[in-house]
Amino acid sequence: MELVRTADELAVRTAAARGRGEVVGLVPTMGALHDGHASLIATACAQCGFVVVSIFVNPLQFGPNEDFAHYPRRLEADLERAGEAGADLVFAPGVEELYPEPVHVTVHVGEPADILEGALRPGHFDGVATVLTRLFNLVGPARAYFGEKDYQQLVIVRDLVRELRLPAEIVNCPTLREADGLARSSRNAYLAPTERAVAPVLHRALVAGASAIAQGERDAAAVRRAMRAVAEAEQGVRVDYLEVADPERLRTLARVDGPVRLLGALRIGAVRLIDNLAAAPGVNP
Repeated sequence: MELVRTADELAVRTAAARGRGEVVGLVPTMGALHDGHASLIATACAQCGFVVVSIFVNPLQFGPNEDFAHYPRRLEADLERAGEAGADLVFAPGVEELYPEPVHVTVHVGEPADILEGALRPGHFDGVATVLTRLFNLVGPARAYFGEKDYQQLVIVRDLVRELRLPAEIVNCPTLREADGLARSSRNAYLAPTERAVAPVLHRALVAGASAIAQGERDAAAVRRAMRAVAEAEQGVRVDYLEVADPERLRTLARVDGPVRLLGALRIGAVRLIDNLAAAPGVNP
């Protein structure tokens, strides 16, 4: 596995791979790689001949009161993890490589970037869209792999690629979970042992909502109440949102008449967790 730091080196390596007739796969990450990332890399390796993992803590997607300065950075461990998963190349640029000063051009995202995560983290998805636009153009034609844990992001990235005609095919992969249901995330490392014991409540709340729908509940407000009751039964949990939305545009629903997406975000101490679950009438979670 090779490590490159510059955009020019990245473009040369991916162009050479395509010249050999290989499909290029891209797994964009902010590092702190865990089993969920490894699963994305392994899936990309099974489907592509040349797999790039990008490691870049993107300052544009962090708000002024968020954890950019303290976000875990452990490149050596990440390189080992990416290599074990089968990656061919890691692209780990400095901030100045992707954002030469001054930055004159960024990407602004409309609906559905202004709800759920977007309402609580203004500008977050603009930062995500800006860095991905740059990455997709640097890598060139490729398959890009994203986990469903960040479901709103996945919807927005699909819009980004379609509307800007970026050279990427988006491949979504199921959320990888711990045995107790907690979605794997780099932020799980922030949880103290007592907080980690509580953290699976988010998944349990989503499952409670999906179970209510499976058993015939059609009132979305009642589904929200069922999810919130589970989450708020745990001491020290603060709910940001537990929502019932349509799976395509994430619009809030009043009734459940078909497949929906349940999305939740909560805080345990200083740690903020997000998760989501597909649900549908008659389908047990």
